[in-house]
Amino acid sequence: MLVIRVVLADDQALLRSAFRVLVDSEPDMTVSGEAADGEEALRVIREHGADVVLMDIRMPGTDGLAATRAIGADPDLAGVRVLILTTFESDDYVVESLRAGASGFLGKGAEPGELLNAIRLVAAGEALLSPSATRGLIARFLAQGGAEGREDGAARDAALSVLTAREREVLAEVAGGLSNDEIAQRLTVSPLTVKTHVNRLLAKLDARDRAQLVVLAYETGLVRPRGGHLQA
Repeated sequence: MLVIRVVLADDQALLRSAFRVLVDSEPDMTVSGEAADGEEALRVIREHGADVVLMDIRMPGTDGLAATRAIGADPDLAGVRVLILTTFESDDYVVESLRAGASGFLGKGAEPGELLNAIRLVAAGEALLSPSATRGLIARFLAQGGAEGREDGAARDAALSVLTAREREVLAEVAGGLSNDEIAQRLTVSPLTVKTHVNRLLAKLDARDRAQLVVLAYETGLVRPRGGHLQA
């Protein structure tokens, strides 16, 4: 059985202890290390390995956002997935974390089962946007970024030009938060066909996971928020 290695990065020792008990209680997970700030998290990840990092945003010194960027920029850590834990799900840093390479975020008030499921989803390469955070919220924050942080916008637009019409369609549905099964139903194809399209999207757009596909869909203008709804 594949065991998911989890690193806990939070400046609250009591919270880390609670997370450790929860994670270590699962047969398919283990805590490989703990850190009280982003710099320590990077050291622990490199020394002990990690599949998923539960990353707090607001920590002293190197915060979770900077640490997430460092993970995303390090080829040696390409297999590490970051799950942002935040007290405030409307935090502007959430979107910056997604842009930096995080695979999703979850509120610290989530139920234990939600957290465990989130770890498994992220470890499997899925995107996780907290169930209590609406897609409209994510869309609004991404839209607020405007053209900022899009130095490679032309390159991304060029990348979209290599997509087939069906791949663009699938990308828009992924950006809408739909699962493979839901996309399959909407497009009247098999889930396996959708999975194949998603894998091709990841390869063509050089995206780490589905969360990055969501960000790319918004930043390239393929999907835009309109009145709290999404338009492709």
